[in-house]
Amino acid sequence: MTAPASRLAADQQAHFEALYAASSDPWNVKSAWYEQRKRTLLLACLHQERYASAFEPGCGNGELTAALAERCERILACDGAASAIAAARTRIAQYPGAVAEQRHLPQDWPEGDAAFDLIVVSEMAYYLPAAVWQDLVARIVASLAPGGLLLMCHCRYPYDDYATSADFVHGAAAARPELASRVHYAEPDFLLDGWLRAA
Repeated sequence: MTAPASRLAADQQAHFEALYAASSDPWNVKSAWYEQRKRTLLLACLHQERYASAFEPGCGNGELTAALAERCERILACDGAASAIAAARTRIAQYPGAVAEQRHLPQDWPEGDAAFDLIVVSEMAYYLPAAVWQDLVARIVASLAPGGLLLMCHCRYPYDDYATSADFVHGAAAARPELASRVHYAEPDFLLDGWLRAA
């Protein structure tokens, strides 16, 4: 029997809090060459010099958020782990348009008038069960402004705490009829895809 979604979410939050309790940078995103290279490629795929409003769900300790903040007037970053958000707030403190909030997705997805011209989903979607990710993709599309960019990047190696895979989560986004492929890069290590929201 599958555990209820609320139980899975609570277990997942405890898992990530434990990782951040052991290290403020559990995946070495600041120093690992793999992470630096991947981040450089991701930033090179941004199709505009500047963005008005961006959203980064699953921001971790804010290393990518800080790089995105250099190109965005406003960026909202979120993570479910309080320890990650504390680290992210420290990392982005110098950027007045950058905000980091603790949110549990998909239920805490930004509502109201939120329309982002950039949404970046990096190294987080495969932690979500398939049905939850499908729900999140629908919310992403609804919140993406016409002509806005959805950029996704995920490791392709299997890990015990993944609920799905990079190929699955990117495939689910690619299947959305509202999204047109802008960039596709694949190698054994990771997938990097970008889609534009149709007008």
